[in-house]
Amino acid sequence: MHNPTKAEIGNAIRESARVVSVGLRTKFRGVTQREALLFEGPNGWAEWNPFTEYSDTEAKLWLDTAVEFAFGDLPALQRTRIGINATLAAVAPEAVEKALAPFGEFRTVKIKVAESGQDLNQDLQRVIKVWQTYPEARIRLDANGGYSVDQAIAIAGMMLENGITLDYFEQPCATVPELIELREKLVRYSDQVKIAADESVRKASDPLAVARAGAADILVLKAAPLGGINRALEISNEAGLPAVISSAIDTSVGISMGLHLAAALPNLEYDCGLGTAAMLIGDVTREPLIAKDGYLDVRRVEVDADRLQVFAAEDHRCDWWFERLERCLAL
Repeated sequence: MHNPTKAEIGNAIRESARVVSVGLRTKFRGVTQREALLFEGPNGWAEWNPFTEYSDTEAKLWLDTAVEFAFGDLPALQRTRIGINATLAAVAPEAVEKALAPFGEFRTVKIKVAESGQDLNQDLQRVIKVWQTYPEARIRLDANGGYSVDQAIAIAGMMLENGITLDYFEQPCATVPELIELREKLVRYSDQVKIAADESVRKASDPLAVARAGAADILVLKAAPLGGINRALEISNEAGLPAVISSAIDTSVGISMGLHLAAALPNLEYDCGLGTAAMLIGDVTREPLIAKDGYLDVRRVEVDADRLQVFAAEDHRCDWWFERLERCLAL
């Protein structure tokens, strides 16, 4: 089989590329519209959607991942379906059930906390509402690095005092030294709280630094910012920690990329954060990757031309993405 050159891959991307903008049902991490550039290769469709504030250097890694998925060799799959957690934005308690309804049945729910403009009490009230409404569900917190060490200890302590067990606490603090300090203090307080690192892996020049420093019990991995499914597998193997695979508010094309990474892991102990297509008002396929009974089947999706048109981004946003693409292809 002919291995395409970089120039041939670039031309194939340009010829098939479409830019979409899909609204979210609920504002999430400050985002109300998710933009992505989709393109097709011999393997099928891939998605390139680094957040707009990311540098070209960071965005290039996301592009490498999409190119690998559309044109490259992928690792063998170890499983055909993946356990999925529901994801709850930082909504008021009375909005919890409506926000979680699109996820259907689930065993695990990840709750966003540390939202700008909110306080610890609002976070706790949201958690208690979930715990009371879905008593069988495992609960995770995701602070996106928004807590101080003291705040993280306080919210974990309040949960334990209310009898709420944490599946794990994702990126409670922003820096690796803070995560180390938090782990040391939490162990003295309770051995029930595990720390998962997300941004400290995803945004780091050395993703393995977290594991080497003993700053986390679990790694949250996204294929795109790590440069590909194969590279993410290498990082997971070298780190020697349990891994959870997560999405970046992707369409079903991007979700499929995450599913393939999750399916390729030798061991997968935790439900993965790949159910976020349910947070979008629509999708680019007629068969979206929406979890059923807490699971998603591992598969690629067929992109629908009509839906690409429905969710087509405005011309000036298409121009922005194509200019960004050319810069990243040139790196």
